[in-house]
Amino acid sequence: MLGSRGRADAGSSDEILVVGGGVIGLCSALYLLEAGHAVRVIEQRHIGAGASHGNCGTLTPSHAPPLAAPGVLLKGLRWMLKPDAPLYIKPRLDPALWAWLLHFAARCNPRDWRDSTAKRALLLTTSRTLLRDAVERHGLACSHSDSGLAYAFRSARLFDEVVADLPALAEFGVRADILSGAQMERDEPALKPGLTGGIVFPDDGHLRPDRYLQALAARVRELGGQLQEGVALERIESAQGRVQAVHTRAGVYRPRETVLSLGAWSARFAKPLGIKLPIQPGKGYSITYSRPQLAPKRPLVLKEPSVCVTAWADGFRLGSTMEFSGFDDSLNRVRLQAIERGAAEFLHEPGGDARIEEWYGWRPMTYDDLPLIGRVPSLDNLVIAAGHGMMGISLSAVSGHLVADLLSGREPIVDLSMVDPLRFSR
Repeated sequence: MLGSRGRADAGSSDEILVVGGGVIGLCSALYLLEAGHAVRVIEQRHIGAGASHGNCGTLTPSHAPPLAAPGVLLKGLRWMLKPDAPLYIKPRLDPALWAWLLHFAARCNPRDWRDSTAKRALLLTTSRTLLRDAVERHGLACSHSDSGLAYAFRSARLFDEVVADLPALAEFGVRADILSGAQMERDEPALKPGLTGGIVFPDDGHLRPDRYLQALAARVRELGGQLQEGVALERIESAQGRVQAVHTRAGVYRPRETVLSLGAWSARFAKPLGIKLPIQPGKGYSITYSRPQLAPKRPLVLKEPSVCVTAWADGFRLGSTMEFSGFDDSLNRVRLQAIERGAAEFLHEPGGDARIEEWYGWRPMTYDDLPLIGRVPSLDNLVIAAGHGMMGISLSAVSGHLVADLLSGREPIVDLSMVDPLRFSR
């Protein structure tokens, strides 16, 4: 049978089609297969080509506080003239970005901060347990570790500010141990002296994200899922309240159900369907090295420069920054150099001998730093799974489980209202 433009229909009408082969799409496919569904995943480039690949792989209930916090927007506006700042808004005429920032600014208050923190803590802690279980149950070889994670501080003022937030985190189930500077230096010899303090989050962990994606893809195939790479989405066709066809350069798919999990690009393909997803691309960077001799024993966040450090048995990565510059596809050397400088201020060995990869990716940022997962009333066979911000790896398991809950008609593992994709338009 020929689809539009004379191209043959692809796939099966009985399948669930997952559009996007990043960590959210693959986790959705895994949980859907476990629930007994026929699943096909299509990916424009190759597995791990997007934001899932180059992040630091931390699993972080500790990161429950959202980016939208009191005072953060004013700080970001001050940093607009400082291209190496941890949070950078590139000065430009972009009505969509400025509209997004106005909504974001409205949430930079204590009440909304607390609301997002509570919801993110629940999602992150649930996902942490689910991911650990999935790694063990499916034998996912991804260097998963329950190492914990630590913040390191040189500024007493910043240390005191973050410590002041810990009671709220404890209320939501996130444990933390406060260390003096001397204790932190003894606990982590990779750090240079001169620390004001440290905070250890014992329930955090990490994995190697590229291997996590490879392991997920392999397991999806082993369970009978179809995974096609190099399949570029062109548009989604809808009529009579349903997705009728998914048009790609490789053919036309007519699935029973469609899951849209395209990360930062999800809003672009949802808009022609009359669905407004409040997502802006937040660009992040990382540098991967060979492992130095004196590597941290657990992931670190170097708070003043906002640099994340993760070491694996055979690798070492520095990651950082939030840059709102649209889909700018340049590798900004100013940003990379800022990461290296920040690491050098804190670490005896801020990198290994071999520089393996310089990377950037676009994180799908929402106003409240909560994902968009759920059905939309206008299309009864479409599920949105996008908007995970900087927490795609950390939230992957709970997101995949929720997608499977929705499509299997079972009780969701957490309350879906907190991640309703249309929560801002009601």
